[in-house]
Amino acid sequence: MKDIKRYYTIKADPADVYNALTNQKMLEIWTGEDVVMKAEAGTEFSLWNGSISGKNLELEPNTKIVQQWYFGEEEASVVTIKLHPHKKGTSVELHHTNIPDEAFENISDGWDEDYFGALNELFI
Repeated sequence: MKDIKRYYTIKADPADVYNALTNQKMLEIWTGEDVVMKAEAGTEFSLWNGSISGKNLELEPNTKIVQQWYFGEEEASVVTIKLHPHKKGTSVELHHTNIPDEAFENISDGWDEDYFGALNELFI
């Protein structure tokens, strides 16, 4: 199992970034895929037509998102996203733990390209 810790800058304020990460309709806009999301702790979610699924563990509006991601029979991994005001918009701190070794490269590239890369394009 491996971990990822990364930082991104998004050209939008933390409230807009939080909304884009937790609002079903906004997620569908920037992912271009079907999404199941309810911005409430304890609810299950699904992104990219089920390619990513899990549970919202903790949601602090405009500042923090903690999710459990499922990888089949593997121990669930935990994704923590912290949003900080930044002079250019929002500084995003990502910490993803317990990533299965065989999924690491795909997940790592996905964060940079599909997730935060696509999110950043939403706010250009």
